[in-house]
Amino acid sequence: MGKTIRLTTAQALVRFLNNQYIHVDGEEFPFVEGVFTIFGHGNVLGIGQALEQESNQLNIYQGKNEQGMAHAAIAYSKQKLRQKIFAVTTSIGPGSANLTAAAGTALANNIPVLFLPGDTFASKQPDPVLQQVEHETSSNITTNDALKAVSRYWDRVVRPEQLMSSMIRAFDVLTDPAKAGPVTISIAQDVEGEAYDYDGSFFEKRVHYLDRKEPTSRELEGAISLIKSSKKPLILIGGGAKYSQARESLIQLSEQYDIPLVETQAGKATVESTFDNNLGGLGVTGTLAANKAAKQADLIIGVGTRYTDFSTSSKTAFNLEEAKFLNINVSRMHAYKLDGFQVVADAKATLEKILLGLDDYQSEFGEQIKDWKTQWNQELARLGNIAFNKTTFDPEVKDHFNQEILNEYAEAFQSNLTQTAALATINHTIDPESVVVTSSGSLPGDMQRMWKAKTPNTYNVEYGYSCMGYEVSGALGAKIAEPYKEVYSMVGDGSFLLLHSEFVTAIQYNQKINIMLFDNAGFGCINNLQMSNGSGSYQTEFRDVNNEILNIDYAKIGEAYGAKVYRAHSIEELKEAIIDAKRQPHSTLIEMKILPKTMTDGYESWWNVGVAEVANDVKVTKASEERAKVLNQHAKQY
Repeated sequence: MGKTIRLTTAQALVRFLNNQYIHVDGEEFPFVEGVFTIFGHGNVLGIGQALEQESNQLNIYQGKNEQGMAHAAIAYSKQKLRQKIFAVTTSIGPGSANLTAAAGTALANNIPVLFLPGDTFASKQPDPVLQQVEHETSSNITTNDALKAVSRYWDRVVRPEQLMSSMIRAFDVLTDPAKAGPVTISIAQDVEGEAYDYDGSFFEKRVHYLDRKEPTSRELEGAISLIKSSKKPLILIGGGAKYSQARESLIQLSEQYDIPLVETQAGKATVESTFDNNLGGLGVTGTLAANKAAKQADLIIGVGTRYTDFSTSSKTAFNLEEAKFLNINVSRMHAYKLDGFQVVADAKATLEKILLGLDDYQSEFGEQIKDWKTQWNQELARLGNIAFNKTTFDPEVKDHFNQEILNEYAEAFQSNLTQTAALATINHTIDPESVVVTSSGSLPGDMQRMWKAKTPNTYNVEYGYSCMGYEVSGALGAKIAEPYKEVYSMVGDGSFLLLHSEFVTAIQYNQKINIMLFDNAGFGCINNLQMSNGSGSYQTEFRDVNNEILNIDYAKIGEAYGAKVYRAHSIEELKEAIIDAKRQPHSTLIEMKILPKTMTDGYESWWNVGVAEVANDVKVTKASEERAKVLNQHAKQY
């Protein structure tokens, strides 16, 4: 044992965080960027004191809501391709409970983030302490136990010396691409302040190597054989491809061998949308081009994807009777999905080796890729120009909408903005290198279909957990990661009402973000879902007791916080607002009054949701019967 250093547990924790580095492709840099904090009695005198004394290179941000600041940390790591993280510290009880939704978000998306909630007294004196929950069966159960189900690694520190092994285990998970996810280390609040003689080696610079796992010769030979024997292979780009930085290899593979690319939400902007062979999003929120290609494909090459129900159209996107699957993933669990041939290895390293072994192979897609892309670009142009007035609406989609409802909203809002036209306008007007952030609702679906990501890694969308409330907080995290880029939070009024607390944090620290608030007075996506399955519009619109539309002036909220605000009721007003917002040095909010039911619809896709088999309304039972038919048609499941 070498020289010892006497520190409190919390001081030792912070000093340790300052000395964690990561080594990626020959570059070495600090792994922990900083800490988001909300102090309470369970952490202010321990971790709070330690941060005040020991923070050094760590950047400290005061959050406003525990879930919100945790989402900011997640978005930061996502934007940094999981190569840097923030830690998040909260008090016990409600503070740590508020981390649960964010932890689920990080777990579903495989994003590393370090949660450091305080905990009850290890000494159990006093007991129960303020905010402690009590169980008759055990006094060892605390609120932090709720985080076990949504943490990749979870531990509780009740002695100072336990911190050492706990943190080594934590950083094993945080820096491993195959296991990356949320880590929760709860520390008893009395132990946070307890002193211990720590061995000095614990605080020495520690480098974590993010080495690229190479495919075995068996895996490589099997992958190459599958591709060569296929006629119409399709590459599905998942988030793992983006984090592996496999863009160049994907483009070369696609160009050289005529293999179309399609994307998941997490994989979008790995390869820019303008690349000729990129057919866009696949599945429920996918493009017609991508979904047509998937139906014809006899080999699906999944690169870093989890194959969620949206990406696979609830496993109906492919011809499961004919198509085979080649899964390249650092996670063995995900590689096994859909009974695919597994290559458990780094995406970039694997694709580079596959490129060397395909010889003169060519797919049979030929001109189809170009034709599908051209057709979809024409559809995008149509969507971007859909206009509305009280007497006429786009004839191709009019049947999907209730003209009387649209007229009612248009009159209440004094607006003619449709969602698709607003999105197209934003896409065309903002700078191509700007970062867009969204999550949940109809916006991610419309954006996966319509948004042209002209620059790689400019699409920060959380859809693995579809967690409302990520949008504004995530924009803050993305801005911290990309300080020289404009960042846009694409958020509906429902999500904005749910959580926008970190807008204040962004303003407080002069981290400029631009909130693009799509106000359609309701939970529009879920309203579409219920009505398309036979139900009425029940409890999904924002109406008062007199059934009048809630016409909220959200711009006043932004103005009260100190943001520059704009109100847009037309395409012209929206363009002017975006252009002026780019000139502003501080955060902005653009409120758009958007007519409901003006989103995109499905393009040869299907989503399996539970529908009532028995109901008073025949439209509901008919929807249930239709669901049963589709399930019978696609009986083969993995």
